[in-house]
Amino acid sequence: MVITLIVVGVLPWPINNYIPMDRKIKRILNMTTVAVVAPWILNAMALIDSLRGIRFGRQ
Repeated sequence: MVITLIVVGVLPWPINNYIPMDRKIKRILNMTTVAVVAPWILNAMALIDSLRGIRFGRQ
C-alpha cells in the first residue's frame, strides 16, 4: 500500500510541472487523483465497512 501511495503521489508531479496546461485542468486532475485514492485507502484499511453503519437523523 505504501509503494502504491508513493507512486500515485509522484506521478502527478511531472504532469503538473512539465506538461503545459491550464491551472484549472491541473486542479481537476489533482482533485480526481485524491477522489480516487481516498476511497481506496479507506477500503484497504477496512474503514468503509465501519462507516456504513453510521446513521444520521431519525431512521
